[in-house]
Amino acid sequence: MILIINGPNLNLTGKREPEIYGSETFESYLTRLRASMPEVSIEYFQSNSEGALIDRVQAAGADAGCEGIVINPGGYSHYSIALADALRAVDTPAIEVHISNIHAREGYRATTVTGAACRGVIAGLGLDGYRLAVEALKERWKRG
Repeated sequence: MILIINGPNLNLTGKREPEIYGSETFESYLTRLRASMPEVSIEYFQSNSEGALIDRVQAAGADAGCEGIVINPGGYSHYSIALADALRAVDTPAIEVHISNIHAREGYRATTVTGAACRGVIAGLGLDGYRLAVEALKERWKRG
């Protein structure tokens, strides 16, 4: 199983700033993603609360069935040492995803403290970044 975790305001994807984040809702995208990868069990969690995100990362780390985390911490990416520490504290590999190109936006968005705690970061490829992250985690399974 791969767990996708979305942070604050990502529940508004498709409605919030569509010129940056697109017009498709995440739920619609998730349905398409699951259909395109029927061999992968994909669970989804979203919260606007930093503590809930930390709790879910820790629970995934304790779940032997969770083989990877795809995380978009939203605004927490730029300053949540606590979330970064949670990602470091678990053995479950994580890949950070950003829908927009964080390096082409406001300067503070280019720094991602949570990304430094992940195996990799994908940014600027829209919702397709989630698919690429899942594929990267699947490849890791093949290599063992």
